[in-house]
Amino acid sequence: MAAFPEAEAPSPKIYIPEEWSEAADSIAYDSVTSPPPVALVCGAKNCGKTTFSRHLLNVLLQRYQKVAYLDTDVGQTEFTPPGFLSLTVIDQLTPDLTIPCLKTPDRCYFFGDISSKRDPKAYLKYIFALYDHYRREYCMLKDSKNPVKVELPLVVNTPGWVKGIGYEILVDVLKYIGPTHVVKINISAEAKNLPAGTFWLDEDHEEPVNLIEISSARQDSFKRSVLVQKDASLLRDLRIMAYFRQCFPSNSNITTIKELANALASHPPYEIPISSIKIKHLHCQNLNATIVGLAVSSEDSENLPPCVGLGIVRGIDTFKHLLYVLTPVPQSSLEKVDLLLHGFIQIPTCLLQGPGLHFTLHVNKCSALKLADIYSAVQELFNTFHFRIFGEAVSSA
Repeated sequence: MAAFPEAEAPSPKIYIPEEWSEAADSIAYDSVTSPPPVALVCGAKNCGKTTFSRHLLNVLLQRYQKVAYLDTDVGQTEFTPPGFLSLTVIDQLTPDLTIPCLKTPDRCYFFGDISSKRDPKAYLKYIFALYDHYRREYCMLKDSKNPVKVELPLVVNTPGWVKGIGYEILVDVLKYIGPTHVVKINISAEAKNLPAGTFWLDEDHEEPVNLIEISSARQDSFKRSVLVQKDASLLRDLRIMAYFRQCFPSNSNITTIKELANALASHPPYEIPISSIKIKHLHCQNLNATIVGLAVSSEDSENLPPCVGLGIVRGIDTFKHLLYVLTPVPQSSLEKVDLLLHGFIQIPTCLLQGPGLHFTLHVNKCSALKLADIYSAVQELFNTFHFRIFGEAVSSA
């Protein structure tokens, strides 16, 4: 995966209210340095969890050289394409909180869907495995024979599904991680908020926990925007396009969605012998013209294969027994891949504007009006990012 450079001026559209700043400062500076804080951010959909989490990262980076970030929101991922659960180590400030940012995770798993609804057990298993990895690598454990070199604080971002099964999942995550700080963001519609107090704790719980409740910030007194007004589906498409843009050198003349679609259509795919890989269907069966996770089989008892990236199955040759896969993953990493994970992450419809890609992938035709509307909407959102996704800002991590 790739990272966007971060030495740019902060966005004038983002204003962090004083309440948020005080909450982030209390986590970063009221905590002892060892062990460093573990902060989990939760709240209803669109309350500002991601914005606050990224602000908290920046504040923590002013005290610590590096901060770990556990992303559990598979639908609105922060540093990876959608469908991933990941642990990423951040070592640079992110001045502009409005810009999607891809980074290479320390470890990630491909869940293959934009919600945990289809398989809550697998979803929790991945999260617990990532937290265990964080504990082994970045925490000073009492009984550890291999002490870590540097302890890192941890920020855990959670999805906005906080009712029904979503609530039960959040409680399980809170109990397993046992954060030192829980930031609960409340919105004006009280019925959609999480229960008051430390709702996840049992009555006999004795370990201290800092609960910080803040309000969702919509506008300050000058009516400045504090949260990015986002379309979840379009943002997912942007992250997928940014990811596959990495198939080409950063100085390539690819500055529009249509140019990216045409470039992908003409880009030679990797040829992968079907006999050399296994295919695991996470949630559905049809493989051709889909996005897959490129994974390495795991020999541990949990059978959790780490993922090295994404690929587009461009075609299947049943006579030559070959799969044709487009991916920005370097060949050295791709040679280790022996497992394709097939989920529900879809190729953005606007990328099918390229006639070569459209016909090669055998995708069902859409009406011209619908396709044009989708393309126009994504291009408009794309333009708001000032071509940061496809410009020279992309570099290898």
